[in-house]
Amino acid sequence: MILREHYLEQIRPFYDSDLIKVITGIRRCGKSVIMQQVRDEIQKKTNDIVYLEFERREVRTKLPDADSVLEYVDRHRKSGRCYVFLDEPQELDGWEEVCQSLRLRGNSVFITGSNSKILSMEYAKSLSGRFVSFRIRPFVYGELLAYAQELGKEITPLDYLIWGGFPKRLEFSGESLRRYLEDLNETIIYKDLIVRFKIRKEALFRAVVDFVLRSNARVVSSNSIFKAVKQTQKCSENTIQKYIGYLEMAYAVDFIEQYSTRTKQLLSFYRKSYDGDVSLNSIRCIDNRYDLDHNLENTVYNELLYMGYQLSVYKTEQGEIDFIARKGGRNYYVQVAYSVADDKAYQREFKAFEKADPLSRKILITTDDLDYSTSVVRHIRFRDFLAMRDLEQTDS
Repeated sequence: MILREHYLEQIRPFYDSDLIKVITGIRRCGKSVIMQQVRDEIQKKTNDIVYLEFERREVRTKLPDADSVLEYVDRHRKSGRCYVFLDEPQELDGWEEVCQSLRLRGNSVFITGSNSKILSMEYAKSLSGRFVSFRIRPFVYGELLAYAQELGKEITPLDYLIWGGFPKRLEFSGESLRRYLEDLNETIIYKDLIVRFKIRKEALFRAVVDFVLRSNARVVSSNSIFKAVKQTQKCSENTIQKYIGYLEMAYAVDFIEQYSTRTKQLLSFYRKSYDGDVSLNSIRCIDNRYDLDHNLENTVYNELLYMGYQLSVYKTEQGEIDFIARKGGRNYYVQVAYSVADDKAYQREFKAFEKADPLSRKILITTDDLDYSTSVVRHIRFRDFLAMRDLEQTDS
């Protein structure tokens, strides 16, 4: 497995901090591997390390409660600072008390979790605010390419647009790849959500999940989902809102808000949905009719977040600009389209920039080989965008 330095450099300054290090992200995005890479670095200076993986049944059986975990760590730690790694501890009742007690006893505590509920207000209060969190995501293209080369395989931008960046998926191809991703999808829906939140209306929940994950890079609201789902399932809008919240907790979807030019603020009622990985859309497609247009925007979203940009949607009378990307005091207006070779598409995408701040950079990302740059808008080919580390690389 490749060294994920992008995340390690964020976590490294906190190795010896008394803050609880919370490593979160969607299931199978590589949290446990990053935890192992942190352990490997710490082992270079000490062997005072305790690691417990609570998804393993034998660990939960041996250490069924908070007291048994605390006793186990005390029995296995040395005399100095102990580095305690708890993988998916929310499987343990009272896990937040365990983390807090371990921290107060002078240990450096690291935990992973596939559910953002571990950072909820309730648990944050239990942890007394003494934690720092790190969101891990599936591979971006650069990481996927590096891991593919390590495995002696090839990966193309088109493959990335369809099958996304879950690390282990590179070990499979063809029908076995789809089966792996479908099984992962089922684990997220059933184990992380239906079982954890004791959802009784399973058919309704699955209908909502399918609708949302097929709607990536689109405006999604509880009302629009309610109108679509109520035709086949009896439901209420409040239930829909709750189910959407569960999907967010499992990091299956993200939402970004619209920036209003009139009020100069974010409008929380207008949100666009992005899948945690585009494969969650693709496995819901049939006959190889993949949603490449919306997957492209979803992929650009993931790459921009990895680059460190804060994102919102920008809507004007001329149209919608997919992203305002902000970092380091600079704003970029970023529009994404699969192609602008067609004249109507060209006019639509470029017209959206007309009311944008003239002092901010304007970028169009497409899969076209031809360069459609103008004196105002910089066109970036998608394959070139995937090689960039920062939008500043567009400057000449």
